[in-house]
Amino acid sequence: MVPASSPTPPDPTGLDPTGPAPTGTAPTGTAPQDEPAPTPLLVLRDGLPRVIETEADLRAYCTDLAAGSGPVAIDAERASGYRYSARAYLIQLRREGAGTALVDPIAFDSLAPLQEALAGTEWILHAATQDLPCLAEVGLLPDSLFDTELAGRLLGYPRVGLATLVETLLGQRLRKEHSAADWSTRPLPESWLEYAALDVEVLLEIRQHQLEELVATGKETWARQEFDHLLGHRAPVRDEPWRRTSGTNKVRGRRALGALRAMWETRDRIARERDVTPGRILPDSALIVAAQTMPADRRTLLATRGFHGRGAERYANQWVAALDEARELAEDDLPSRTARSTGPPPARAWSDRDPVAARRLVHARAAMAELSERVSVPVENLLTPDLLRRALWAPPRSRHPEELGPWVAETLAEQGARPWQVELTTDVIVAAVLAGDVEPEPDPAELEQALDASDAGGPPAG
Repeated sequence: MVPASSPTPPDPTGLDPTGPAPTGTAPTGTAPQDEPAPTPLLVLRDGLPRVIETEADLRAYCTDLAAGSGPVAIDAERASGYRYSARAYLIQLRREGAGTALVDPIAFDSLAPLQEALAGTEWILHAATQDLPCLAEVGLLPDSLFDTELAGRLLGYPRVGLATLVETLLGQRLRKEHSAADWSTRPLPESWLEYAALDVEVLLEIRQHQLEELVATGKETWARQEFDHLLGHRAPVRDEPWRRTSGTNKVRGRRALGALRAMWETRDRIARERDVTPGRILPDSALIVAAQTMPADRRTLLATRGFHGRGAERYANQWVAALDEARELAEDDLPSRTARSTGPPPARAWSDRDPVAARRLVHARAAMAELSERVSVPVENLLTPDLLRRALWAPPRSRHPEELGPWVAETLAEQGARPWQVELTTDVIVAAVLAGDVEPEPDPAELEQALDASDAGGPPAG
């Protein structure tokens, strides 16, 4: 659902109005249509503020911030792709009555005055889960927040990037050419600072548009529950993070997996010590090849595909040592072929492990897709795939709806579902459990096809 204030979409034919008219589309002599005016580029209203780098300037802005009115737009710039850490290298703020501030967190031992000035305010962020961990790292924690990306999802917007929201809701165009910049650079170029300041300048208006639409569509309570849930967000700590190496599926055998783990851990340690993103030390593809071939000495290693550049040569002895360590590991110390899991198996394994549970999942996915369409909320925002699988894999023996319903609702709530999600999806899950149980024993091939179709968003088979 596109907001009512959206501008007219471009011509779906994609024809260039300045080019020759297609044969038969207009009589000879017809004047070509005027080319639509380009969307105006967003510019700073108050000019570019200077970066706050001193205690005196920080306290002065904090006084203005505390005296301002309404919510506070906040953004943070990291150096993803350049640095190992996810720390903030610039923090942008804007509030009515206080204007925009660009704060260099690297210049301060503590941002306690800023946290004090923000007490009791609502923060406006875009894609809050990206910024909350790095803001918490410097002692900035919200009392309440509004996430414009998440609000866009709940409102059914087809695209929720900040630049798209600016164009759709505000009718202006936002520059995004510095989004992948190395924000650890000092001094920061003026064009980067302008880009950063613009990001918070638009958030106040976007929030107002979205809040009005959330109220009009009856989704304000849903949004508030989602935003309150985000207050407890912390960066996830992953088990066995080395298994996320791109191309891990190509590595066969536990010994090779042990080599991949040893190489990954060595690269991770070097990257952490140097505060450089691991891929700049050595690409994932090189780790995969080394795990598959396990070169035994420096010369062979440096002749291996992917082992070129400063990181490969400078740390060659450490790469060889990691591979030697993997060779000498006892069988019991080698990693398992699949990742450890405390939840249900992957959906593709259900047709073999428990065909009835697989049938429940097929029914549930189809019903969730229908619900998503009806309420204009993406399926993954109605309920995460993991939560859905947990509720369907091993329901209680009772099939009385008056007993099954409360169990589903309690299970969802215990796993972190918000009340609005529990209310919307409990009956869907109960119906899927009952439907899956009463059908004849499903054919495994049919079932696998149905799971594949529902995975891809298509209609279930059978």
